[in-house]
Amino acid sequence: MDKHEGRDAGTIRLDDPWYDALAVGWGEGEGAGVGEGPGGAAGGGAETSPPSSSPGGAPARAASDIYLEVQRSAAFQEVRGRYRRFVVPATVGFFLWYVAYVVAATTAPGMMARPVFGSVNVALLAGLGQFLSTFLLTWAYARHARLRRDRAALDLRWTVFEQEQVRRADAGERSRARGAGR
Repeated sequence: MDKHEGRDAGTIRLDDPWYDALAVGWGEGEGAGVGEGPGGAAGGGAETSPPSSSPGGAPARAASDIYLEVQRSAAFQEVRGRYRRFVVPATVGFFLWYVAYVVAATTAPGMMARPVFGSVNVALLAGLGQFLSTFLLTWAYARHARLRRDRAALDLRWTVFEQEQVRRADAGERSRARGAGR
């Protein structure tokens, strides 16, 4: 594992907060499980969404609010900007290279048929160059993501995960408070 500079430089978190998270039932309340109805195992009206306000009267944070807050954050915008600064020029460059190959093959067959050595001609080298450039672009993208975006994206993921845990804990406390008041 590589060492990283910046915030939390001395700590390395090896676990991923959502690695073991199941997609089934995502977004449902705590009472509903796999194969159960909306009322949970007892079938009796368990609430599947957090209440709209906390006991103190402050509005409860919904999961969508957390994600919107992260999306508006400077860290998220920086990650998206780094992504766009790589992907847009790479896509344009690769598309132009592909179009140049196709146009040259259709409009200049004499040039493409010119032998380079033996039976290998310009068209064959350009076609192999297409494959080579695909692999190089894939390698460059993976390297760019690893060096420029993955650490920041994982920090954002942890931020969302921790905010979700707080939101769920608050919702659990409100449910227990309502249950005790019955």
